[in-house]
Amino acid sequence: MNNALLSYRDAVLHRSGEPYRILAGAIHYFRVHPDLWRDRLRRLKAMGANTVDTYVAWNFHQPTRGQAPDFTGWRDLGRFIDTAAEEGLEVIVRPGPYICAEWDNGGFPAWLTGIPGIGLRCLDPAFTGAIEEWFGHLLPIIASRQASAGGPVVAVQIENEYGSYGDDHEYIRWNRRVLEDGGITELLFTADGGTDYFLDGGSVEGTWATATLGSRGDEAIETWKRRRPDEPFFNVEFWGGWFDHWGEHHHRRDAADAAAEARKMLDAGGSLCVYMAHGGTNFGLGSGSNHDGTMLQPTVTSYDSDAPIAENGELTPKFHALRREFYRAQGIEDLPELPAGLLTSAPVLPAQSLPLSPGTELLEVVRAASAPIASVKPLTFEQLGLDGGMVLYAAEAILPGRADAPTESRLKIMGLHDRAYIWVNGAYVGVLDDQTAAEGLTLIGTGIPARLEILVENLGRINYGPFTGQGKGILGGVLINQRYTFHWTQTPVALGEWTEKDLADLPEAEFTAREPADTYFALPESTKGFLWLNGFLLGRYWNKGPQVTLYAPAPLLRAGRNSIRVLELGDPGAVIELREKPDLGPEQAGPIGAADLT
Repeated sequence: MNNALLSYRDAVLHRSGEPYRILAGAIHYFRVHPDLWRDRLRRLKAMGANTVDTYVAWNFHQPTRGQAPDFTGWRDLGRFIDTAAEEGLEVIVRPGPYICAEWDNGGFPAWLTGIPGIGLRCLDPAFTGAIEEWFGHLLPIIASRQASAGGPVVAVQIENEYGSYGDDHEYIRWNRRVLEDGGITELLFTADGGTDYFLDGGSVEGTWATATLGSRGDEAIETWKRRRPDEPFFNVEFWGGWFDHWGEHHHRRDAADAAAEARKMLDAGGSLCVYMAHGGTNFGLGSGSNHDGTMLQPTVTSYDSDAPIAENGELTPKFHALRREFYRAQGIEDLPELPAGLLTSAPVLPAQSLPLSPGTELLEVVRAASAPIASVKPLTFEQLGLDGGMVLYAAEAILPGRADAPTESRLKIMGLHDRAYIWVNGAYVGVLDDQTAAEGLTLIGTGIPARLEILVENLGRINYGPFTGQGKGILGGVLINQRYTFHWTQTPVALGEWTEKDLADLPEAEFTAREPADTYFALPESTKGFLWLNGFLLGRYWNKGPQVTLYAPAPLLRAGRNSIRVLELGDPGAVIELREKPDLGPEQAGPIGAADLT
């Protein structure tokens, strides 16, 4: 298989011609503060791993159409790869362009998926042309760090779990050619679920097919022996834990259960990558959403994922259990001592409760967020060129009735994506979401025009399944009973771009830190909203849980004065707490089993 460092023959993986196995863990550079990359990679190495795996999130680098992708600072993918090499790890890069990863829009920029009529993940020229342009910027960073060039990159993935989405094999072959034409010479592979169904859709001849699964690895291995008899088995996503949706329980998988499943695959001679080895955080507006066919399922801010290396870097019992299996797979039963520094918890600020000052009312804040844009019908986020955040829609509507005989009517929103906060003549009347929008709210009218203001919140773009790429905002229209309301203004609220000036009128709390240290923010009296630390959008909070605290890593803090700003969308609280430990909510009852992780 060309001159790649890794190759295979007779179902055995080789490195430089010698039998080899990949013992890896996933860490996403875009979910970890860059000042902590080295620490987290060092912890992965200490777990016995020889390789780190990362996706590349296109929308993290190029959120705006027409602007060159940004590969500086936090977005310096090359620096992350180089740091891994310095820590003695080889690297697997998964450039997509689709990554899933519970990341907003599966990694696609909203400007791409918002192109009218575009076909995603198929040979649509509008789609493939954009990928070629993106890869033209991205692939030189990866290619120049391949093993053949003296770097740590030993394998690159083609697309991602395509067998869960489509069956355009020509698109997969096209993707492979684009990578090869872009200078990728190391081992290429596809990744799909561990059954015939997923292999049918996502694998192609002449390319290593790898698996993604959390259980029943022995069954998947038998499938590979039957379907791909010349290829070594590699579970490139061993789901040792799971992510959380708002309104559900926090997932927890028993460490011994995860280790036992890993052992089965390793004892069969397979390679393994723990997904996630360290999950990190969906900072800002990075969280995606799933959709179960009936309702949206937005993902929480934390991406701890019950990983071996916790969101704050702590080494969990799962770390030690999987470490034993990784070393055992290398023939080492007596584990070396861990470096002392890895066993010491990161410094944490003392717990304290802070008063949260009153701020300007929500409606006033969003009215002033930007210049309104007029239209006849409501415009979507995509039509407004807005990736994430919110849009304030406003229009005059006649509510049926007479002054001497007020009448009830129903306000309904057709195609609401995702959550709407509604005011009539400046008075707040309630919330609608994707489950209640068609049923609507009862309003009282007197036959004279009333001012409707509807603030629509994007809860995270869908990252997996047939609804990937779906638009945000009001996709249909607004009805008063069966009558449409026309002539709207839209005020984009680009939360991810807000500066200190934009935050100035929000409720604030301040605290002093002698030295930067980790902390965990909780808002026990608040309902739902967004929190900024020193001007950095940390993420969403929501009292429906499960997540209670937001993790703030030390590099985001300052020695001296620190400022917290809050945009509350519901009932505001008067306090914010700094806690010394994370609270990701009540755990799912019972162990996570095959039905949950397959």
